[in-house]
Amino acid sequence: MVSVLRALAVTWRKAPRWVAVAAVMIVLAGALPSRLGAAGLLDRWWQGVTGADAKSATAPPASAIAQTQAPAAPTIPVVRPKVQTVSETLEITGNAAAVNQVKLIARVVGFLEQIHFQDGALVRKGDLLFTIQQDQYKAQLQQAQAALQLQQAALLYAKTEVGRYTALLKRDAATQVDVDHWVFERSSAEANIVAAQAQIALAQLNLGYTEVRAPFDGQMGKHLVDVGNVVGGNGQEAALADITQLDPIYVVANISSQQALQIRANLEQRRLTLAELHQVPIEAALSDESGFPHSGTIEYVAPQIDAATGTLLVRGIMRNPNRTLLPGIFVKIRLPMGKTVKSALLVPDRALQEDQGGRYLLVVEQDDIIRQRYVQLGELSGNLRVITSGLKPDDRVVVGELWRATPGTKVVPQLTAIGG
Repeated sequence: MVSVLRALAVTWRKAPRWVAVAAVMIVLAGALPSRLGAAGLLDRWWQGVTGADAKSATAPPASAIAQTQAPAAPTIPVVRPKVQTVSETLEITGNAAAVNQVKLIARVVGFLEQIHFQDGALVRKGDLLFTIQQDQYKAQLQQAQAALQLQQAALLYAKTEVGRYTALLKRDAATQVDVDHWVFERSSAEANIVAAQAQIALAQLNLGYTEVRAPFDGQMGKHLVDVGNVVGGNGQEAALADITQLDPIYVVANISSQQALQIRANLEQRRLTLAELHQVPIEAALSDESGFPHSGTIEYVAPQIDAATGTLLVRGIMRNPNRTLLPGIFVKIRLPMGKTVKSALLVPDRALQEDQGGRYLLVVEQDDIIRQRYVQLGELSGNLRVITSGLKPDDRVVVGELWRATPGTKVVPQLTAIGG
């Protein structure tokens, strides 16, 4: 039997696998007397094939079992909170509003002859936008100029006659009545000249109104009247188009009366002068922007609380060269609260997480076990968030590998720079 097993071992090594398996099955089916004997012979056959005991070949080593049961602790990047002085701020929601928005009105009656812009175009102050029929207004100007020349001639004649009759009166060749008459004609001509000059000014003004120009730099809306229509008639002030100034632009918000009182308390009840108010910074951002990329200054604060809403109107002004902010759009606004906090704790905003209990951080404690720590948040300073409570200066905050950082697990903390 031993020789048979040796032959099978050689067959297993050299013959194709299916031939070797068939040989083994034939031998086991016809030659083995019992399951016990078969098991023993199989062990000896396996040892002859592999040079190792069958049981030892299938059992994993003890070190492998130990490694499977106790995997190595993951390395997790952590940071210490950044300690610095920050100014308390207030974040509220408001709207952008146009500094100037004007409806262009026809101030004289006439046919609309020409439109000089495309709808939505950017225009500069003084650019020609509309031309209204000018013929009649040019004629009125010429008429007023002719009336002025007539009165100037009348004045010259009256002055001549006054001189002549005054000389004749001295030789008793004329009466005082004649002299007085020409003095009156002279004064009347002088008055008529003033009236004619006024008529010329009015005619020039009306002629100027036939050209509607941009009152400031801005963006045009669509034209509201087509060429060929009569405008400015029947006492109607039909708008020709709208023009909106987008740079600079207002940001407007309402703060609650409690917030207003808190700001006054932080300022120790000192009322800011208008010059000081215009130096107070204000920042804004759209809903899809990170941080507060738009900055300006406060331009106006309402003198009283709105009794209907219990809020105080605050308006800031800022540059908007790329027209990113549009009138009416919602914006996030950040205002200073007038108070400085020393030794504030800041952590990267990306380290914050949220669940039903609120906002929290993952902190590696002294035993290198991760713990969940609920915190109260302050304002955002760049990429860092102020933590007002729930954190200590020596805490190690998890800032990376958050998907591997599970509360209650042991980790190897790797201290990194917090950045800013």
